[in-house]
Amino acid sequence: MRFTERQNRVRVLQALDQAVRQFRTRQPLWPLRVPAEPRSLNALIERTVEGRPFDPLTLRSRTLLWLRWDDDASWELWVIALPSGLKLYCDTNAGETRMLATGRRDSEIETDRLLLELLSESAGEHFGIEMAGGPPAMVRSPIDDRTLIVDFFLNLFEVLGMEEEVREIVGDRHHEDFRVDVERWLRKTGFKLDDGAP
Repeated sequence: MRFTERQNRVRVLQALDQAVRQFRTRQPLWPLRVPAEPRSLNALIERTVEGRPFDPLTLRSRTLLWLRWDDDASWELWVIALPSGLKLYCDTNAGETRMLATGRRDSEIETDRLLLELLSESAGEHFGIEMAGGPPAMVRSPIDDRTLIVDFFLNLFEVLGMEEEVREIVGDRHHEDFRVDVERWLRKTGFKLDDGAP
């Protein structure tokens, strides 16, 4: 990494630490803190580096979830580790990256899990975004807790009323328990549940 790139990275991280001080918590989201509405990370970067090229994804410390649809649209939920000790949760969709929430790295509550639960239970509404577009064709996540991923999609599909769409993808073998169908759908996306089931 060249000196100018390192300098720009430091400047952007400092600007992010300043920006997230304005985030506030609400009772159902505690201990996560959120902006009044999703803030554009792209716009903050452009102001900070004065129009020089800078890819927001170079700040990514890890991805939580990556989805892709048949039309090649994709969505990624990922994390930036800020110098202040906060995790900044961002999402990227169609080239636009938004800042959704922060959580402390040393929190007694597992903030990654909480974020995913709140995101799915509200279909994004808690964070000012709308999760729509039908079931994705591909799902990737480095999260070891496969039950958490199944629960994420189970809640999301039920909130969005997508049960029939998921069952259509699964085919004639759909099950009375929608969780089983979500697991079968996940396998069709290439997501490995590591439970030995077909």
